[in-house]
Amino acid sequence: MATLKMIVGLGNPGPQYVANRHNIGFQCVDLFARRHQIELGKLQLQARIGEGWVTRGGERQKVLLVKPLTYMNASGQAVGPLARYYRVDLADIIVVHDDIDLASGKLRLRTGGGSGGQNGVKSLIQHLGSPEFARIRIGIGRPPGWMDPAAYVLQNFSADEEAVFGPLRLRVCDALTCWLFDGMAAAMNLYNRAADNSRDPVVEASANPAADLA
Repeated sequence: MATLKMIVGLGNPGPQYVANRHNIGFQCVDLFARRHQIELGKLQLQARIGEGWVTRGGERQKVLLVKPLTYMNASGQAVGPLARYYRVDLADIIVVHDDIDLASGKLRLRTGGGSGGQNGVKSLIQHLGSPEFARIRIGIGRPPGWMDPAAYVLQNFSADEEAVFGPLRLRVCDALTCWLFDGMAAAMNLYNRAADNSRDPVVEASANPAADLA
């Protein structure tokens, strides 16, 4: 039996949040689903999910895509029960989320560690019973001046930001595929480069990133 791997995107449900900075995890999972023709059409255990296969060359991997519908701060209430229901090991879970303390447009992959103040990740740690799951942190930067961080993350990306984050979402999808087939160490080696990490030699990208998000 093929091992099932779980890809979780964090965000808030509802049309008013779709294009928010805080919803970059949802946006990446939606794009990954479209790329691999996986329908996110099932509602189960407070989440929207899609189960399918990802192929690369002659290889294929079974995946479960998850978008919690609990709102960000309670994400673990959906992910914990789903992981137990589908018997997914911690080592086979990866979470995509925004990070306000990481420079805008940067990616960092890691396994384990604290929540870094990200309440969705904090909830996952609580409900999974361990921090030892893989994460893709997507930097959205700090708010300008004295702006409230809570208000900042709930704003939509600006046009200038979208010019960066359109290609970055595609890169996240490439990183997820790398994780699925090559493991976290290989994905970290490719996608944690200190230099500009907006490009990668292995690209499955659409020619029109904006269309992929629509």
